Amino acid sequence: MQLLLLRHAKSDRSAEIGDHGRPLSARGKRGAPRIGAFMHAKAYDPSFVLCSTAERAKQTLELVLPLFNSEPEITYDAHLYLAEWPQLLAEIHQVAAGASPLLVIGHNPGLEQLAIELARPPKDARERRNLRKMTNKFPTAAFAVLEFGVSDWRAVQRGSGALCDFVRPKDLPQRERQKS
Repeated sequence: MQLLLLRHAKSDRSAEIGDHGRPLSARGKRGAPRIGAFMHAKAYDPSFVLCSTAERAKQTLELVLPLFNSEPEITYDAHLYLAEWPQLLAEIHQVAAGASPLLVIGHNPGLEQLAIELARPPKDARERRNLRKMTNKFPTAAFAVLEFGVSDWRAVQRGSGALCDFVRPKDLPQRERQKS
């Protein structure tokens, strides 16, 4: 099973709106499609999406959604808003077993902590590099991919996932940036 974790893109802090209603900034509107193009290029097409109800998370999804090869089932979940990692894992455990890849769009610090907690000790150089980069910083629009050798989301536990990929918008080659 494959878990895709996407932190919402950069929000507009100048908006005189409460935190939950903050929209994306111009930078966020550029960053989200870059990550979506990366997801498309790597065939990270979710079959199911759990998305925070915060405006910035919903707008991030709206910008990556057209880049997927197929339209996933989407659930907007208020429990994801600013959730800590145990709450995020509890929400993942509620997803149907066949829903993979599963994309979760949420917030830090919970999303970063979830990725760190779920990642097993690295087994190769790629996993070490991804983990080092991810634990250094999980910025807005960062994207992590974990794979699990289970057939049911309820079986996902701490330290049970291989961290297969981690990318930030600034990591993308120039040609992928120009696609947006």
